[in-house]
Amino acid sequence: MRLLLAAAVLSLAACSGGNDKTDGATEAPAKPHAASLYESGIAPLFANACATCHLTGTEAGNLSLVPARAIENLVGVKSTEVPGLVRVQPGEPDQSYLIMKLEGTHVQNGGTGAQMPFGAPPLPPEVIARVRLWIEKGATP
Repeated sequence: MRLLLAAAVLSLAACSGGNDKTDGATEAPAKPHAASLYESGIAPLFANACATCHLTGTEAGNLSLVPARAIENLVGVKSTEVPGLVRVQPGEPDQSYLIMKLEGTHVQNGGTGAQMPFGAPPLPPEVIARVRLWIEKGATP
């Protein structure tokens, strides 16, 4: 009988899931964090293709593109090369100087310097399309 009682108590404890609430409410299991477009595709791009030159913000363009600082240095920030343009205009990739630099259209839009990434082949079209999509969706972290 004691064995049966002990089994019943353990079973009841297991069913409650260790929930200390006394109102009978249960907590939903935590959902795994889904990586944002920035975390999964844009931050790694900045880290691997951009931050090697744009590390501290004292380099060309006075721009740090390490993933932890890239958004604050790009989104809604006026271009230092072309008055009237923004580095990244959320929702407007064609009005974003970053896209112009990546696509090599910056000079015809009043910019200077080389297509980015500097000293490397241009990014593949599918990578630039991912940056465009990020900007179209609001350029959020």
